[in-house]
Amino acid sequence: MQVHDVDLKLLRVFVTIVECGGLSAAESRLNIGRSTISAHLSDLEVRLGVKLCKRGRSGFELTEPGRITYQASLELLQQCEAFANTIAGSKQQLSGRITIAIIDTLVSDPRCKVAQAIRVLKDKSDNIQFELYVCEAREVETAVANGRSLLGIGVSRHHIRGLDYTPLHNETNFLYCASGHPLFNCNSQDISRLLQRSDVITSNYMRDKEARNDGLNYQNSAIAYHDEGIAHLILTGKFIGYLPEHYASYWVDKGLFKPILPQQYSYQIPVMLITSKSHAATPLAQAMVEQIKRCHLL
Repeated sequence: MQVHDVDLKLLRVFVTIVECGGLSAAESRLNIGRSTISAHLSDLEVRLGVKLCKRGRSGFELTEPGRITYQASLELLQQCEAFANTIAGSKQQLSGRITIAIIDTLVSDPRCKVAQAIRVLKDKSDNIQFELYVCEAREVETAVANGRSLLGIGVSRHHIRGLDYTPLHNETNFLYCASGHPLFNCNSQDISRLLQRSDVITSNYMRDKEARNDGLNYQNSAIAYHDEGIAHLILTGKFIGYLPEHYASYWVDKGLFKPILPQQYSYQIPVMLITSKSHAATPLAQAMVEQIKRCHLL
């Protein structure tokens, strides 16, 4: 088939649907209604002559042709973007689209200089389109690995082959409880006993459990995949959980959160700039990476 502009648009919609895990979840990212998204998906299936996915009450699931089309779409869209950035680079201009995947809550960390780096590039050129995706930690790495994002800012204990990791700064996490929890105003001699009885929130950072080795009981019914979710659960007064110090300070300053034995229950994890080894770095991507490093004084 001949690939036209309309096909590229439909392929971008399809890729977004897959990455979001369904049509409903893709509405906010695409900023269009579900009926329109469904129509675009049907149009693409007619154009390709294959059934791309199963959708209905049972949920969203890719067919085998859908999986092949998704991978091919990623490659095609990456090549189109690389072409546009290469042409812009030949004109000695910073022009094109920069996609950045970043973990949540970093905006509250004064050591994070992503905003400063973007500001510097924006001052250099008005022909740059910035796209930021706030993701769960593992999604940041996946977005860079599959080429959806030029670079990522995130954390990782177990690095993915094919990616480069440059430490930017360390993030300190403490174990917190909220007002209303038995640990909040307990006597020091009761802390150990109450800790063993407390429900600890399981999070996307559970891979750091082996690094913490805190001996707490993680057999509970509370799970969160972002720091904001952990904060919501801690605020109930029924759970305890780890949060970055810079993020939890908002509630600590209000007297709502309290760290539990911070000398004992804490850990550090490096926040890293994540880039791909396999995807050719365009002049624009190189400029963004260098600016982030410069702003973090690397």
